Amino acid sequence: MKKVVTAKKDGDGASPSKLIDGRIRELGDWRGEMLGRIRGLIKQADPDVVEEWKWRGVPVWEHDGIICTGETYKAVVKMTFAKGAALEDPAGLFNSGLDGNVRRAIDIREGEKINEKALKALIRAAVELNASKKKPAKRST
Repeated sequence: MKKVVTAKKDGDGASPSKLIDGRIRELGDWRGEMLGRIRGLIKQADPDVVEEWKWRGVPVWEHDGIICTGETYKAVVKMTFAKGAALEDPAGLFNSGLDGNVRRAIDIREGEKINEKALKALIRAAVELNASKKKPAKRST
């Protein structure tokens, strides 16, 4: 049985997963619902994902490195893929940060539908890319 691993607790003793739960509740509108939905899709796509809370309040999902972040703004929920420029995006989900050499983002506005199948494929591709870049463990002599 696979389990979702959560990272260390923050200074207040709350785990990253609890802090993300709090952010979703705190938003209390479509952005909270969307962040929760995105989170669920990430966990479906990669059951071994690790949740983090970085940069003073940004939900981050990792597996052998950062997969993506889930930022909330007034008009959008933004999923920023750390190595998005290196990912194939046949469904054209990336609609923000297209000029950068490394990151790509998906801005989701109120009422927009998510192509769940394509998003999960993109998440899996990001995990595979991270795994392919993972440095082998050093051997003890």
